[in-house]
Amino acid sequence: MKKTSMTSLERVLTTLGHKEPDRVPLFLLPTMHGAKELGLSIKSYFSKAEYVAEGQIRLMKKYRNDCASGFFYGPLETEAWGAEVIYSDDGPPNSGEPFIRNVQTIKNLEIPSIRETSCLLKVLKAIEMLREKIQDGAPIIGVAISPFSLPVMQMGFDKYIELMYEQPEVFGHLMRINEEFCVQWANAQLEAGATAICYFDPVSSATISPREMYLKTGFEIAKRTIARIKGPTATHMASGRCLPIADDIAKTGTAAIGISCLEDIAELKSVCKGKISILGNLNGIEMARWTPEHAEKIVKESIAKAAGGGGYILSDNHGEIPFQVPDDILFAISEAVHQWGHYPLNWTENYEK
Repeated sequence: MKKTSMTSLERVLTTLGHKEPDRVPLFLLPTMHGAKELGLSIKSYFSKAEYVAEGQIRLMKKYRNDCASGFFYGPLETEAWGAEVIYSDDGPPNSGEPFIRNVQTIKNLEIPSIRETSCLLKVLKAIEMLREKIQDGAPIIGVAISPFSLPVMQMGFDKYIELMYEQPEVFGHLMRINEEFCVQWANAQLEAGATAICYFDPVSSATISPREMYLKTGFEIAKRTIARIKGPTATHMASGRCLPIADDIAKTGTAAIGISCLEDIAELKSVCKGKISILGNLNGIEMARWTPEHAEKIVKESIAKAAGGGGYILSDNHGEIPFQVPDDILFAISEAVHQWGHYPLNWTENYEK
């Protein structure tokens, strides 16, 4: 017997409380697909808050999604510092040349004013419009890149790693500046109407940082930063591995982890059960080559392995579904969740995992 139907927000909150809601929540995050819905180029789509808000509303209804996202594109936060953004016709906008060229640049850095920076104001306006439309029916997810991961775009990965290991004092100075920006930016999104903040932190993932280094850097930074964000957070590794540090991430104060398709979802659920919820872990890259039948199979496997007892939100593993993933696959994912994700999950008892 199915449970009484919940709103999307009720469904997500129940799940995050490690209880079984009426159905497994679905977080489809096709951030660029709104451009297709409106018949716009990706660059034009992100040029106005009204376009993004309308695109998200349409996509929520189309795919029966349980959240709306206020995310525009990754380099938006470095754009706020004056960096270049490079647009593509069929993919996400990317960072141009890093704007931090040397140590002196770091010492002279000043935090952008949230309320006076046009690209940030667009996001806040889109979130306000989403809140006005959705009210309390579904969570609206804001995004803030972690202070520890932002420098990859600010100065380039190679120079950042050198700074981290070779100039700890300058590294510490950059972290303090980035922490302040992250907190201000996250809280501005919450004030605009976001329900929670996705704290993107791929550099902390076990794919990039050894646990020993993470505990000295990304872990401590996350604890300080998340404690100052005035709302719930979910930490996302942007497809990076998190199993070796899952217990550590749970201690940062975050409510959920975005997990990688490269790891065993059943093992992650076992490690995280009752401590922190998991979000994922569909492979967005492979998704573009799936058939609807394969999409259903993958969704069923994920639900069978991870959804029992709550604490699981089905999503992709990167936080952004590629532009090339076709409608029929997104429909198939949604249909499979709505068909197989209703609690109690009695069918999983005899399901070969």
